[in-house]
Amino acid sequence: MRQIFLSVFMLLILATAAVAQDETYLTWSASQAEGMVKNMRESSKIGSAFDLRGIHTSRSINYKFRATWLTPEVIRATARLQQLRNRLSDQQTRELVAEAESAGETVFLVEIDPREGSGVIPNDWRAILQPKDLKAGADGAVSRINSPNFRNIKALAGIVRRDYDWDIFWVSFPLVDKDKHSIFPVETSQIQLIVGIYDSEGRLNWQLPESIRSRIRSLSNK
Repeated sequence: MRQIFLSVFMLLILATAAVAQDETYLTWSASQAEGMVKNMRESSKIGSAFDLRGIHTSRSINYKFRATWLTPEVIRATARLQQLRNRLSDQQTRELVAEAESAGETVFLVEIDPREGSGVIPNDWRAILQPKDLKAGADGAVSRINSPNFRNIKALAGIVRRDYDWDIFWVSFPLVDKDKHSIFPVETSQIQLIVGIYDSEGRLNWQLPESIRSRIRSLSNK
């Protein structure tokens, strides 16, 4: 009986410590929170700057492209900045985090700026999430779920002042399949986001953070 009591007691201590550690974001400074978000924001381009197809009136020659991976850390950092700016309580800030984390398994904020030509982003632009440099047709790639309603979720809104030359999109991706198995092989260390418009593609890479591995474990059967 004493051994059972000690085991339960230790589990309670570990659970309390985990909750406390998870809530350290409530003490982050504004600069710490901004750094967390900017660390997951990457830039590239779609199409070549030396494309010789000529100026199109129906489409742009190439596009500037950037994306922010809205990982659990980024969500918490964004919520913390909302707390500081709007004088929110800790409980209100926790609710922002819960709302954002229930929106999708993993979410990206994608920004695209057309250069030269029509300046229109076609509706059929594509986004794919996969292990870095996965061969086309191999298992482990998933397509975007377009999620325009995410713009109303404060902890997914981003922290950078809007530049209206850029179109903004929210896209989510599954992390587990219908059988609750991880989409990505266990040995995956880097994740690649591919955004394609017409025949051109842009690619951005991130290290797979431990927070996403933990989210996959929580969603999967393992």
